[in-house]
Amino acid sequence: MTAEFTGWHVLAEFGGVDPQLCDDLERLESALRKSLVAAGVTICDVVHKQFEPQGVTILALLSESHASIHTYPESGDIFVDVFTCGSIGSGATKAVELLKEELSPGSVNMEVIQRGHTSRRIHEPVGEGLTRVWNMSEVIVDTNTPYQHMVIAKTEQGISLFSDDDRQSTEFSQLTYHEAMLVPGYALAEKLDRVLIIGSGEGVASQMSVAAGASLVDHVDIDQLEVELCAEHLPYGYTQADLAAAVAQTGPIKMHYADGWDFLAQAEAAGVRYDMIVIDLPDERVEDAQHNRLYEDEFLLRCKALLSEGGVLAAQAGCQTMWRNETLKRSWTRFHSLFDTVVPYVSDEHEWTFIFGTPKAIADPVAKMTTALSRLPYRAETIDERAIVRGAIEPHALRVGVSV
Repeated sequence: MTAEFTGWHVLAEFGGVDPQLCDDLERLESALRKSLVAAGVTICDVVHKQFEPQGVTILALLSESHASIHTYPESGDIFVDVFTCGSIGSGATKAVELLKEELSPGSVNMEVIQRGHTSRRIHEPVGEGLTRVWNMSEVIVDTNTPYQHMVIAKTEQGISLFSDDDRQSTEFSQLTYHEAMLVPGYALAEKLDRVLIIGSGEGVASQMSVAAGASLVDHVDIDQLEVELCAEHLPYGYTQADLAAAVAQTGPIKMHYADGWDFLAQAEAAGVRYDMIVIDLPDERVEDAQHNRLYEDEFLLRCKALLSEGGVLAAQAGCQTMWRNETLKRSWTRFHSLFDTVVPYVSDEHEWTFIFGTPKAIADPVAKMTTALSRLPYRAETIDERAIVRGAIEPHALRVGVSV
């Protein structure tokens, strides 16, 4: 297969077909041949099988690939499979449409799949029974690190990062995502000198925190290979030179390849305190998952113990859509049980809600944040004062359905 290879694979189910037709080998083969020739494909050979007591399978070998039909007279169903490649690639769709005219089914269910090196796809789960399909025009990295299956690819949103089929960031939306995760916390924190980032392998969060005034950013990520590949291939976040400096710890960003849980224990033992701690990990799963422990109460309590006076814990809390908000409800309940002041930021231009907690009781945290925003050294491009006010209104499901 060459890099230029492309093809179309059509899978169709014809329902409500005359049962006698479903068992008529000659008529079915004639219809298949007629449809393929009219679609412009080249038939090399045709083989068939009549089953007892009923049912037919016909397979056509094509210069462009293959076509087949398999019938179930007892239910009036015919299953069709046509794959064509090369200059006649779209002939597969035409052949199935013509076959439909020949067989007059009562119902048709058809799926068209583009195949080839330029048609790779990732099926991202977005809810029970729901997936989002990402078309990848070029796969740059496809590897299993010691901790995850990692893909970096070109999509319609630019160069994009996927972890275990979940989109982590894209060139198009990463700034909106990272500002939503960080800027409200910058504005809520009493000061911003020392920051801890857990996860966020691209490095954007670390660099943004330095731009916001932090003199020290400890960046902790367990997956060294992922961080290195991000620096090599993503057009945002660390460059390879940036990462080398962070690993050498010669500048404000200090890279630690370590388990976040272990790092927190070591920092607590050393008496280290942070003005802001950011949890930016793969999404918490509704089902059991190894990394879920880094979203739960014990981990959050460890983070809370490392906050300085007026410090803030920030986390990606989940999706606000009604079909995917279970982990958001969990985060909302946890933060309210642990912190005296909790502020959400419901992004209006991304699908995530972020949550910010501080042990300090603040009478009007949103007013504090809108006032502080204009004073930040970092100038946000996707958040302004009105966005802070709007984003701090929690989704309706949290107001009415979650006990805090």
